[in-house]
Amino acid sequence: MKRMGMWSAVVAGVLVGAQPAWATRLTIHEAAESQQYGRKAGGMVGRGLLNVVTCPVDLIVNTVNETKAGPPFIGTLTGLAKGTGCGILRLGSGALDVVTFWVPGYNGFPVSDSYENCLGQPAPAAMMPAGYSQSGMSVEVPSSEPILAPLQSEPEPAPAKKSWSK
Repeated sequence: MKRMGMWSAVVAGVLVGAQPAWATRLTIHEAAESQQYGRKAGGMVGRGLLNVVTCPVDLIVNTVNETKAGPPFIGTLTGLAKGTGCGILRLGSGALDVVTFWVPGYNGFPVSDSYENCLGQPAPAAMMPAGYSQSGMSVEVPSSEPILAPLQSEPEPAPAKKSWSK
């Protein structure tokens, strides 16, 4: 029994301390939208599995938010309906991604990264933490934050100009 209690405490600590997968736009979402076949295929499988596993979160988030926003009973019913619809949409999108990851040029039907509005657009880059970007190719850091320059090697000298003489 002591072992079970110890493992439960460890798992609870990890779940509380870890950043939830739905908190930010992940690299896997960007990979699934890539035009490169290998990156797209892996990204679609990852995004699909993430959506399938986390689809119940829609039900919980929408029920809580709508209960807070509206009259208790009506808000709860509205949240349950909205959460069920978004959960089914997210589950279908995830299953579609997993089944069709191999199709060249098809990037699936992505749902929003936010669990508060499944039909919304992806999070804008300005709202993302430093180091994340929409394209996955650049890092956008506000100018007010200090930036540590990465270590760089010496620049290569320019080739010598040849002069022709007669």
